[in-house]
Amino acid sequence: FFFFFFFQPRLVVLCVVGSGIVLLRARDHRAVSTMAQSKPRKRKQGKNDKTQDKSPDAASPDQDQAPSFQENFPETPLWVAVVVMIGYGILFVFGHLRDFMRRHGLEKKSIPKERDDMLSFPPLYRDFEAFYTRNLYTRIRDCWNRPICSVPGAYVNLDERDSNDYNWTFYRTGEQNTYLNLGSYNYLGFAEKTGPCADAAIEATRKYGVTTCSPRSELGTTRVHQELENLVAWFVGKPAALVFGMGFATNSTNLPILVDEQCLLLSDCLNHASLVLGSRLSGAKIKTFRHNDMEDLESALRNAVVSGQPRTHRPWKKILILVEGIYSMEGSVINLPRVVELKKKYKAYLYLDEAHSIGALGKTGRGVCEHFGVDPADVDILMGTFTKSFGAAGGYIAANQEVIAEMRARSHGNMYATAMSPPVCQQTITALKVIAGLEGGDDGKRRIQQLADNSKFFRQELQKLGFIVYGNDASPVVPMLIFMPAKIAAVGRLLKERGVAAVVVGYPATPIVESRARFCLSASHSIDDLKKAIAAISEVGDLLGLKYAKKTQKATA
Repeated sequence: FFFFFFFQPRLVVLCVVGSGIVLLRARDHRAVSTMAQSKPRKRKQGKNDKTQDKSPDAASPDQDQAPSFQENFPETPLWVAVVVMIGYGILFVFGHLRDFMRRHGLEKKSIPKERDDMLSFPPLYRDFEAFYTRNLYTRIRDCWNRPICSVPGAYVNLDERDSNDYNWTFYRTGEQNTYLNLGSYNYLGFAEKTGPCADAAIEATRKYGVTTCSPRSELGTTRVHQELENLVAWFVGKPAALVFGMGFATNSTNLPILVDEQCLLLSDCLNHASLVLGSRLSGAKIKTFRHNDMEDLESALRNAVVSGQPRTHRPWKKILILVEGIYSMEGSVINLPRVVELKKKYKAYLYLDEAHSIGALGKTGRGVCEHFGVDPADVDILMGTFTKSFGAAGGYIAANQEVIAEMRARSHGNMYATAMSPPVCQQTITALKVIAGLEGGDDGKRRIQQLADNSKFFRQELQKLGFIVYGNDASPVVPMLIFMPAKIAAVGRLLKERGVAAVVVGYPATPIVESRARFCLSASHSIDDLKKAIAAISEVGDLLGLKYAKKTQKATA
């Protein structure tokens, strides 16, 4: 340390000051989190509770009893936040020490650099921007991007690999092993190589080929595209729908159609990158509100109505609220009844991204609207993807006829992008029909119920073991907090050794003190599969000391 301080004193001071600032922010975040979670978030009975039975897509009378809104976000223990920041500080210091050694030839360079004959030119590569990648991420890169050799069902085959240069490069070992899959978005288990969906997709391939090689606006529209759009509109309870070949592009290319420079976007601070990109491309003014915080959203709406546009203070041409049904990193469900109430109160519009909630929530899989008993007519724009619950690819926008007609004429995703693959369309159509009960008898209902049971069982068992788990019991995404940076790789590797393939996530994908393992459940998992996974997770938790809730309870006692 003193050697490093002698050569890089300013860097050491920067590390200390930066760690102090982040610790203060972590303390503030902890305080805000404590205030927000001091009372369970329960939903009050509202006038929208009985609108679902008036919808033509209503499944049963018992949907009037909408679930209470309560989520679990335990605060980060202060001692854990302090230790996490110390760990990142140590990694930061040693990263700069290794960079110092590379610059002076004391360590072999495996990083990209500018050519010697181009040093006088403006740099194409900024060395410091890749600091985190080369000194932290690369050392544990074996925990991600694992080659998969099967469909991502309840179990998955991985092509094993190894590295001789500390994960800068990998080579195949020639082995393939089977693991319990807790890392794939396969909520209803339609990612299958056999069955009605696979058979229908094969038949569509023989009839239409694998692609149309054209945008929808030219020669890319087939009968399966039209059938899928009609089926989606009926399923979600909207007059019309438009499908796209990519879920990310569904958001990023269509938000600019809805708003412009004279409009205001109120976006949840944890919205997906596709919503963030689409918002920025639109040119509209963007303001964020705290995640699922309805008081903060109402404050933003009130200020927007009162103050209007900057400088001129003229009323906003349009105020659009952007939220997601299920947040895939937090496992939380949007408080939709309250959002709809605020949207009506302040005459705003609502854009709901149901990428993770369509098919996974609601007694008939119709998403977060059905889950809370909210009339789909109260949501102006319904967006969703076909990748999570349908075992396919692409996305959709569902709205009234005027909005869909405008998107057909102006959306870059419809005008210029290649149309959705016909076999993928057919896969989605068949899965939708099974979910809706139009085919396969009660198989769709069974899958939806199995997913709900699995989600609740898995989450509650982890909580009983003393793990800190975020989110809503209804969510098929279960984030388990790891916190420590050094334990991120350890969890991924130790679970893999015990036959469980799971996703571990850290900064910058999460807040710096909230690294986590994210488990994705599926209707294809049996209870025995989940018990096997829980046993492995519990063993790893004991080895690494991850049962923070149990420690906190003992300290309190």
